[in-house]
Amino acid sequence: MAGSTLSLRLPSVDGRLATYTLRGATPFAASKPAAPFDRIAYSAAHVVADPLRTVDPWVTAVLDWDATIACRQRLWSLGLGVAEAMDTAQRGMGLDWPTSLELIRRSLDAAKDHPSALVASGCGTDHLAPDAATSVDDVIRAYEMQMEAIESLGGKLIVMASRALARVAAGPADYERVYDRILMQSKEPVILHWLGDMFDPQLAGYWGSADVESAMTTALGVIAANPGKVDGIKISLLDKDREIAMRRRLPPGVRMYTGDDFNYAELIAGDGVGATPNQGKSDALLGIFDAIAPAASAALSALAAGNTDRFHEILAPTVPLSRHIFQAPTRFYKTGIVLLAWLNGHQSHFTMVGGQQSARSIGHVADLFRLADAANLLEQPELAVPRMKHLLALHGVDG
Repeated sequence: MAGSTLSLRLPSVDGRLATYTLRGATPFAASKPAAPFDRIAYSAAHVVADPLRTVDPWVTAVLDWDATIACRQRLWSLGLGVAEAMDTAQRGMGLDWPTSLELIRRSLDAAKDHPSALVASGCGTDHLAPDAATSVDDVIRAYEMQMEAIESLGGKLIVMASRALARVAAGPADYERVYDRILMQSKEPVILHWLGDMFDPQLAGYWGSADVESAMTTALGVIAANPGKVDGIKISLLDKDREIAMRRRLPPGVRMYTGDDFNYAELIAGDGVGATPNQGKSDALLGIFDAIAPAASAALSALAAGNTDRFHEILAPTVPLSRHIFQAPTRFYKTGIVLLAWLNGHQSHFTMVGGQQSARSIGHVADLFRLADAANLLEQPELAVPRMKHLLALHGVDG
């Protein structure tokens, strides 16, 4: 295609328009890894809304199931696991519990056609109305209900942070009580999830303290008190030093799943410091892997082959893109994930559950487009450019 076709006018920070021409670099080709990774790598996967159904989009979640499951099949084909019905799937921001459970059921069913496919599913308390939980016992019962539903489907649990628990807990002891009750009942080791308040302001003070060190001590105490019940913990604090500090305090065999979408490359590579191997590196459970899946797969293959330099070479240009997608207000990062899926032809439209396609400005989107090009992550430039032009036209930018 002619080079002029791969140019478009994009707004800059000051709102002025300037012509941008794609770099012309070869995008990462999506390919099946030749060998298993030496890190467990989950991608939190987005959902594809059904844009043609007549519903109130800010109130009712209706999914295009075929396109949603195709997204997961793509991730499995690249060697990545799927963290299902999590924050990236707009859990708590439009995706309700009944739809989440149906999503989990369909994902587990689809995984049967993909040998070695990993699926872990979000278990929370989000079916509770804001005023329905008045005690810790209410929170425990809510967790138990979702746990039973997911485990009855054969699902592995990611125990999500609970807004209800953050609201009713009087201190660390209440967190210990809730998590002890849940962990003692789990059929297999679970992944704990500590989601920072930059992702969800309603989770401020989780683990019973606004002080991160105190909160970390409580979480580590829960893990230590339940040996063999915790596969690992995902922390999403966007603070690599906190993650490393906690990683070095984990018991042998308990994984640190990085949820740091700012510093993932460094954390996955690890520093080798620690009394046991798990303390020297992080595995991954990341929302950004949905958007950068081909690069993530290629980088993890290089790391498994012992080529750390190539690992960093691949991921380095993806980090500015990820930091842009996850910039404050961080909870709106899903808009960037879905935008890239649309630009790259993985879904036919840019419509989101809850109308969240409007959560970022056109200037933010324009910068995302430039950064995706710089990271070689516009997989079909000849498709991405006209789709971006169409979006720009809806914002009054012609040509």
